[in-house]
Amino acid sequence: MPLSKYSNGIWLVDFEFHPERGVEGNRPHPVCLVTHELVSGVTTRFWRDALLQMKHAPFPTDTDSLCVAYFASAEIDCFLSLGWPIPVNLLDLYVEFRNLTNGKPPAFGAGLLGAMQYFGLPFLESDQKTAMRDLILSRGPWSVANQEKILEYCESDVIALSKLLPKMLPYIDTPRALLRGRYMKAVSAMQNTGVPIDKETLCLFIEYWERIQDHLIADIDQAYGVFDGRTFKRDRWENYLIQNSIPWPRLESGALDLSDNAFRQQSKIYPCIAPMRELRASLSELRLNGLKVGDDDRNRCLLSPFRARTGRNQPSNTSFIFGPSVWLRGLIKPEPGYGLAYIDWSQQEFGIAAALSGDEVMKQAYLSGDPYLAFAKQAGAVPQNATKMTHKAEREQFKQCVLAVQYGMGEESLAAKINQPVARARQLLCLHKQTYKTFWRWSDSAVDEALLNGRLWSVFDWQILVDQNINARSLRNFPMQANGAEMLRIACILLVEAGIRVCAPVHDALLIEAPLDQLDETVVRAQALMRKASRIVLDGFELGSDAKLIAYPDRYMDERGTRMWDAVTAIIQSQMQPMAPSQ
Repeated sequence: MPLSKYSNGIWLVDFEFHPERGVEGNRPHPVCLVTHELVSGVTTRFWRDALLQMKHAPFPTDTDSLCVAYFASAEIDCFLSLGWPIPVNLLDLYVEFRNLTNGKPPAFGAGLLGAMQYFGLPFLESDQKTAMRDLILSRGPWSVANQEKILEYCESDVIALSKLLPKMLPYIDTPRALLRGRYMKAVSAMQNTGVPIDKETLCLFIEYWERIQDHLIADIDQAYGVFDGRTFKRDRWENYLIQNSIPWPRLESGALDLSDNAFRQQSKIYPCIAPMRELRASLSELRLNGLKVGDDDRNRCLLSPFRARTGRNQPSNTSFIFGPSVWLRGLIKPEPGYGLAYIDWSQQEFGIAAALSGDEVMKQAYLSGDPYLAFAKQAGAVPQNATKMTHKAEREQFKQCVLAVQYGMGEESLAAKINQPVARARQLLCLHKQTYKTFWRWSDSAVDEALLNGRLWSVFDWQILVDQNINARSLRNFPMQANGAEMLRIACILLVEAGIRVCAPVHDALLIEAPLDQLDETVVRAQALMRKASRIVLDGFELGSDAKLIAYPDRYMDERGTRMWDAVTAIIQSQMQPMAPSQ
């Protein structure tokens, strides 16, 4: 990576901060900043009172300078809190280290300490870092001596960056690294915006949660009879499955697989299981107090960009509103005078596979608007005049076959999903291979490339390092997932830089907000930019999107969680009914 072009300096920066007023979900409260200019070697330290007097950063942030940080979205969060213009060029060594080691995690993690150890550089011991972080999170007031300790700690990270950067430079591809830096700026903008939450209802959920759980068990378990108090009984569940002739995956030990993933997959095949799955998830996983909601009723949490092996975001399921059970998303509610739009790409992974493989038949299926029915027609399984209504069952089987291929499922798993014999699943998979021969050649070559040369990569070179022990099914899925992540990142950059308020990215979708009188126009602009993002990633091939609009006073609702939401709110209403006066 050439650095000579940055005539106004290469600036390594680090902030120390804590949540405003100590409330998780609030924007950051910058405590101090330390900068180090790489060429001159000059280090400068600033305490909060000095930062508040500044209208812009105390170093150049124009096109002729480079800002370098480790997990840079945290630094940009502080820029936004201080109201400073954002650096034009941003290099995030965390992101580049993740990319360098993705698939073969370094022994000491992907944090700054892990990167320093990976390159054999001196570092501050982790217990010292923990003590200093605790001091900062205490929010002061700090003595002069403690202020000096905090500044020294902040400076130690900047000096570590000055040693790490030269070691990493040979591995950094400038244009792509700066593109990933642009995404980290977009991440900060989205974290700064946050998701509007109906905090009043959330507080009611928290207040009544124990009673809600008891009522939910009493209500839902009537159809199953598997709970003893609040305890899910494995033997009773097994009896229920036997009585209802429902097959169930088992562990190597022979015991039933009671993981949420098993319940999720089986509930798709047997809808009668779905209420039990939602109940179990709500009882075992839901931590309402863990949802980070700021004083302004906005859910803000670390989006954890690039944390997944595919390069996708991986925020905490506890902290992020889109992490827990889907019924809880009913807490998402626009502010008065505003609306929200949930915009997701249509059949994104199918479109990515068609475009990148160059399979013209697959492209035609995508462009038809219904790739699943188109696949059935192309395979000769239904007549050309078939519709969703006339051939609903066939379309569903071909849809599940497409999804099975995308996620690397075998014939037995597909058979269970469509509730058909293995022979039928095998036939569907054979039809997929016969219909989309170009795709399968491309998919096979991707696996061969990974196994022979130990590496796969996306169009913008997000890579995964592989060895002979990796699952070939994961390798087949990587190009779709990793390039889907690239598409989402480009879309986030385009929307944020166009001034559209993005509340959150959600896998293959974006949640945006706008004043009600501008919502329709904003959605049109957002969808146009999402189409542009798909063209950028897919070499001109365009993916469409669907938009779900929510206008105040309505709330966001995922149809999969409607039943549970209605049950929970009914329980609360019954608990809040005033007692009748005694006679």
